[in-house]
Parts: sequence; structure tokens; C-alpha cells
Amino acid sequence: MRDVKAGVLRWDGDGDGPGGWRPVEPPPAPQECPVAIVIDGMSQAVLMATPHDLRDFALGFALTEGLIAAPEDVEGFEEAEVSAGGFPAREARLWLRPGLAARLAERRRSMIGPVGCGLCGVDSIEAALPRIVPVASDWAMAPEDVARAMAALTQGQVLRHRTPAIHGAAFWDGARAVTREDVGRHNALDKLAGALAQAGRSAGQGAVVMSSRLSVDLVQKAARIGAPILIGASAPTALALAWAERAGITLIARARHASFDLYTHPRRIAGS
Repeated sequence: MRDVKAGVLRWDGDGDGPGGWRPVEPPPAPQECPVAIVIDGMSQAVLMATPHDLRDFALGFALTEGLIAAPEDVEGFEEAEVSAGGFPAREARLWLRPGLAARLAERRRSMIGPVGCGLCGVDSIEAALPRIVPVASDWAMAPEDVARAMAALTQGQVLRHRTPAIHGAAFWDGARAVTREDVGRHNALDKLAGALAQAGRSAGQGAVVMSSRLSVDLVQKAARIGAPILIGASAPTALALAWAERAGITLIARARHASFDLYTHPRRIAGS
């Protein structure tokens, strides 16, 4: 796993004069990894999650999804460390009392949980962390343009002006932005990708700007459409940083007002 504190640069611009770069030690990036909920040997779901308290996680998932009626339905638990594509992963394994197999067959779900989101239909850890195809675009931007891109996202969030519970995703080409919104950050990015595709625009000639924190599913989606720069208003996860590093994506986080943190592939930001 990449050391997320290595080589992070902060751009500070005060708006009254030229900005400047300085090295920073960012706050620790939260951990996320694929966690497979396996019940009686059958994968029920793969969720991007923080790999702590996995017994509680698996039990709670089984209860809230209606796979069991009470904790007494569980006769055993095991946590296993696995890997996919060189990234760490976990399996949280539950064994149920006899007689519940039919319920599992009826209710089996291939899904990703609402925290990670964006990988719906995945039922294996290997599928959650697919092969990385590096982004080839050399499109670049000036550090001052990061604030302009964030401002364009804010301006384009029509629904956000009516209710705060809305995420936004924008594509900024250096002059203007295309913005899409949704209650889910991954849904907003999917809508943006569809809008670009229908308009015949290449995501390789601009930056994707998100109103949210940057998790690995957003980095994966940005890589699939060939976006060279991904900007987020909040912090990245450790896995998102590792994925961006391997995928060749310039990842910028905590972009607020005239400042931001530059984590990976700084070559696309002038002067860094």
C-alpha cells in the first residue's frame, strides 16, 4: 500500500496575489477494502468497507437484509485475509444453524453497500478490484484552475441549491463545466459519464470534479472513462490513493476555496 503521507503538496492561494506550494502532512486516510460477506460458503455481497468490527458487520448485514431472524441463527464466524490484484481484502464468514439454506438461496444478493457504492452487481472480491488500465491523457491545468473548477461545480448544482442532501459530479475542460447530480456520489458520476458519452466528448480532455470524499469506486470510474485528473471536496481513502497512483490519475482532495492537497501524479498541475 502506498504511503499516503509521501509527497503530498498543498496549494495555498489567498486570492490577493500569487499562490504557492508547500509540503504537508495530511490527516491519515481512512482505510477501505473489499469485504465479502460469505454465509454458509456462499458470497452474499461484496462491500467496500473499513476493515474493522467485521463480525458485527456481517451479523448486522445478515439481520438487516433479512437473511437471519436473530443472532441465534448464527453458529460460527471466521474472518479471513485475502487479496485481489495485489490489494488487501477480507472475507467475513458466517455459518448458520441447519435449515436456513433455502432462505439464502431466495435472498442472495450481488451488491455493494451504500457506503462504498458504485460496484453494484459485484459478488466476488476479484471483481471489486479489476485490472487497472492506466490513463494516458496528458491534459494539464494550472493550480489556480482547481478553485475555478470547484466553483463551476457549485454553480452547476441546481438541485443542491434546493436541498443539501445532493452530490454533484462535473467535467471541467478549462473553460466550462458539465454537471450532473444525484443523492449518491457514484450515481452522479455515472450520470456525468453518460452525458459526456452522448455528447461525444472525451473525458481525457478535462478534470472530473466531485462534491464528495474520494473512495476507490470513484477512482475506478474516472479511470474507466479516461479522466486524467480527479478533484474532490473532501478527503480520499487510502485505497483510492493507491488505485489513483497505479492508474496514473492526478488526485486532488480537500479542494476548498483557494487551497487543495495534491496527492498523486503532480505532473499535470503546472508548477508542482
